[in-house]
Amino acid sequence: MPMFHAAVWIDHETAKIFEFDAENVQPHKVRAHHHHTGQHRSEVRTQHEFFGAVCDALEGVTEVLALGPRTGLADFEHYATKHRPQTAKHIVGWEHADHPTDNQIVAQARAWFLRHDRMAGVPTPT
Repeated sequence: MPMFHAAVWIDHETAKIFEFDAENVQPHKVRAHHHHTGQHRSEVRTQHEFFGAVCDALEGVTEVLALGPRTGLADFEHYATKHRPQTAKHIVGWEHADHPTDNQIVAQARAWFLRHDRMAGVPTPT
């Protein structure tokens, strides 16, 4: 069952997804599958399949914080906005982060959502 908040750290190869509440964390990982073909632009198809799988994994989460290196995050934002607007509307923040540990990702997301929820006047669900 999806939780209210999630953080996704994403680059062009891997996505680490952490759904969490005040006490629990459910980690998931999505990896890109490379299609080694001679077809022109097959790397774009591979990237779209990867980003699509990440969007599928975020299905049902109410608020998502996206983190990652600048280019991977920008490419994912472009994909989600253009191809998956229903998922993109649930991504409430975009933050640059090179290669944090899993614990750092969760800590940064919890702190970010605490600030975000307070500024929006919404109590954080427990």
